[in-house]
Formats: sequence, C-alpha cells, structure tokens
Amino acid sequence: MTKPTTDARPPYQRVADVLRQEITAGRLKPGEQMPSHRELQERFEIANMTARSALRVLREEGLIYTVQGRGSFVMDQAAPATGEFSIKYTTPAWWRASTDTPPADKDGKSGESGAPEGELVQMLRGALGQLDALTSEMGELRHQVSQLQAKVEKLEHPDGR
Repeated sequence: MTKPTTDARPPYQRVADVLRQEITAGRLKPGEQMPSHRELQERFEIANMTARSALRVLREEGLIYTVQGRGSFVMDQAAPATGEFSIKYTTPAWWRASTDTPPADKDGKSGESGAPEGELVQMLRGALGQLDALTSEMGELRHQVSQLQAKVEKLEHPDGR
C-alpha cells in the first residue's frame, strides 16, 4: 500500500520528479532504458496510466525519448565540448501551473502577438506535441545509426579484432 503523503500534486508528477532526480543525479544514464510501465507500477504502486503520464512529462521536458515497441530511453544530455553528463533542468512554472488559462488583459488579448491567451496556450501545447514526436523520431534514428555502426564494425573486422 502506498504511504500517505501531504504532497497535493497528482501522483504522476511525483513519480516524474523522482525519475527526473535519478536522471539529473546520473543514476539513470544517457542512452539507458527507462523502467517499463509495469516496473514503475510495481515500484511506485501506481496505475498504468499514471506511469505513462509520468513518462510523458519527462518526454515533453526533453529528458527522455520513446522508441515505438522498444521503450523509453534517457536523452543524451552530454555537453559537446566536455562529453560530461550535465543537466540542470527545472520544469517551467507555466508547465507546473494548473491548466486554467491566465486572465487576459482588458482587450481579451495577451502578449505582443495580440492573440487571446487561450489561443497562445493551445499553440504552445501543439508545438510541444510536435517536439515530442520529433524527439521520438530522433531517438529511433539514433538507435538505427548505432545498429548500422555495429554492422559496419563487424564488416570491417570480421575476425572480431
């Protein structure tokens, strides 16, 4: 049974926080496969949809990517110059905020674009969805490249040198 908590956030956000901390602390390394939905269900005593939602949050934040039929993997956050794992990520306040649309100004418009606030939020959510899809595609391409590199290595060194 899950321990009672005073944390008012939904369970998927609490699970995402724990996994995010494991990624930032280096316990889950770049390229490493994330625990499966079933493993998350057992570990955190949560429902399947809660596990999926927690992984979705991390995917939307760009911390993990999903390869259809294979699972989710930690995104490579290495600094190009040093090659060290370094990620200092804080979820934006607008993401943590409720889904309620903030009040618009007296004209019912917001920002320099003049678009209503709700419209901007919808556009942003759409852009995040597209980014999520591209991140997943990038993960699949990285996987394919690593498979091709392994095949080339075998062709170049058939005797296993």
